[in-house]
Amino acid sequence: MKKNETRYKIDRTTEETQQVREGSVIRLSTLLVLILAACSGIDAATAEVKIGLTISTTGPAASLGIPVRNSISLFPTEAGGEKIRWIVLDDASDTAKGVSNARKLIAEENVDAVIGSSTTPVSLALVEVASETRVPFISVASSPRIVLPMDEKRAWMFKTPQHDFVMADAIAEHMAKSGAKTAALVTFGDSYGDGWLAEMTRALEKAGIKLVATERYARTDSSVTGQVLKVIAANPDAVMIAASGTPAALPQKTLRERGYKKPIYQNHGVANTDFLRVGGKDLEGTFVPTGPMLVAAQLPDSNPTKSIALDYVKRYEDTWGPGSVATFGAHAMDAALLLEKAIPVALKNAKPGTPEFRAALRDALETLKNVPVTHGVVNMSKDDHNGFDNRARVMVVIENGKWKLLQ
Repeated sequence: MKKNETRYKIDRTTEETQQVREGSVIRLSTLLVLILAACSGIDAATAEVKIGLTISTTGPAASLGIPVRNSISLFPTEAGGEKIRWIVLDDASDTAKGVSNARKLIAEENVDAVIGSSTTPVSLALVEVASETRVPFISVASSPRIVLPMDEKRAWMFKTPQHDFVMADAIAEHMAKSGAKTAALVTFGDSYGDGWLAEMTRALEKAGIKLVATERYARTDSSVTGQVLKVIAANPDAVMIAASGTPAALPQKTLRERGYKKPIYQNHGVANTDFLRVGGKDLEGTFVPTGPMLVAAQLPDSNPTKSIALDYVKRYEDTWGPGSVATFGAHAMDAALLLEKAIPVALKNAKPGTPEFRAALRDALETLKNVPVTHGVVNMSKDDHNGFDNRARVMVVIENGKWKLLQ
């Protein structure tokens, strides 16, 4: 059994159970999509490359999807001499809507690839759609289960955010260096939280830190007092909050309100100004592993991503205002940059709008090597559809309401 297969054996049980529930509906819907596409005659070569996006610009994950939507005007408009048209739909942070959007983009717009979605639950549901329609998808959600363990179904899925296990290791290593012997975890009660529970359990054990409490909550909860009181009662040396977007601020504010003064860690799912605004002073001193784009100006000049990240930050903030940039928009920009590299290769083999072009585009994405993007350097392979190494992470601390790079 391969290393990655071992790592995700437990998670697959949960994921596969969820997919079994939705699988029949998705397969029937996808079959209908393909029939409609064939009957309408739209599955023909086009004069432009069409890329669809299904992202969460409303709902609990809106703070993740809005920076993606805001980044679209910064995406490349041509590659290999062909115009690129970007078509965006809002999935409202809802799995069924995300699947519906994907079917719509494929059936009605005849897209050559899809970027999305913003969250792990929606992205996991899209794995089946990508496989059955044979359209390459690039998720901007973080769970490694979107692309691991690699199998026939995931062969059409890629993702740009760093894997959770890369960030989990960074957190556990920082806790250990700070002298922590025990830790607690607070995370979402969905598949996103399942993934983080598995990864933090593994990373803490590796670092010699005992996990003394685990609490779950829903993204839409308005109170987590009960969970926080249980965490405080366990008296951990540090608390890890594995959540995303503004809902991640709730446990931290409650911990501080209840007098917890020890270190708190968040993950890269919170790296935007909305989280800083909602969390306010209760976030001071929080440690966060994140992509290097977030602190691009503080990176050494030798960092291979610095110039690309700075260019994205400047163009984004010139458009949307100083301090508005977020890592989530950069994940989508990285997806666009990868497509910009892969499209010219695919064009040598087929015309846009055809199944042959989609297959060639998938193959081209899978063979990208040493491509610098805003969050690191990408080296794809048949078994690795993320392609990042440890150059895609830095540790930052929140000071005076801003992100500060830890050297």
